[in-house]
Amino acid sequence: MEYTNPDALVSTEWLAAHLDAPDVRIVDATWYMPHMERDARAEYEACHIPGAVYFDIDDIADSDSDLPHMLPSPEKFSSRVRKLGLGDGNRLVVYSAAGGYSAAARVWWMFRVFGHEDVSVLNGGLPKWLAEDRAVEDIVPVTRERHLTARVNHFLIRDVNQLIKNVETAKEQVIDVRTAGRFAGTEPEPRPCRKKGHIPGSVNLPFMSLLDKDNHLTFRSADEISKTMDEAGVDTSKPMVTSCGSGVTAAVVTLGFYLLGHEDVAVYDGSWSEWGDHYDTPVVNS
Repeated sequence: MEYTNPDALVSTEWLAAHLDAPDVRIVDATWYMPHMERDARAEYEACHIPGAVYFDIDDIADSDSDLPHMLPSPEKFSSRVRKLGLGDGNRLVVYSAAGGYSAAARVWWMFRVFGHEDVSVLNGGLPKWLAEDRAVEDIVPVTRERHLTARVNHFLIRDVNQLIKNVETAKEQVIDVRTAGRFAGTEPEPRPCRKKGHIPGSVNLPFMSLLDKDNHLTFRSADEISKTMDEAGVDTSKPMVTSCGSGVTAAVVTLGFYLLGHEDVAVYDGSWSEWGDHYDTPVVNS
């Protein structure tokens, strides 16, 4: 079994061969949880793939929301990414300093939400690139503003009210990608919240189960991902929605489903940061 949509990933070999291609733009989307006390932007400035620009998911976000890195308006998204030199006619390759983990998949999803489909994730990210002794630089590129037409694809986003309604209707399969302990409510959440557990009716598919831990967190094969989905009890006959802690790692699983041909898997943007503190959200602990 092969990936249905293999172009959603690019290899380090492919990127090395296309670094100077006029239509390719490289995006460093490295992000860390606040408790890790690491400065992703400073790390980018010290070492990044040549030509890469830095995409800050906490900056290109809804600044009026109390929730972390919620999707911005299409106007704000368009304005910020234009200034990064990203736009119409570009093939975007997004990577993270944490391989398949962190925000590369989130940024891939964000561009798709706003109508830019020509975007891929670098499989293995910066760790694999560095392990292969490929070129890096510490020069922040000078960018030339480029037009981007942002149109919101609402099929790829879910909000709390839609998820509350879905608890009753069960029309969509909600896939919680947090660890089994967080799903069961037996482990603490990295962000303080009033509730622990999971959304009623959701199934647990930890995002790390889709990644090869022995190979720089590259995505596992199509057969392995499909088997993992089946073992988790995912019902692919239904529309699917992924959820995590704050809408970042949920996109890793959305990307995994996309590779297998499930192209409209949505992300619950607020995820547990919202559900776990909302006054009117039911929770299951088990």
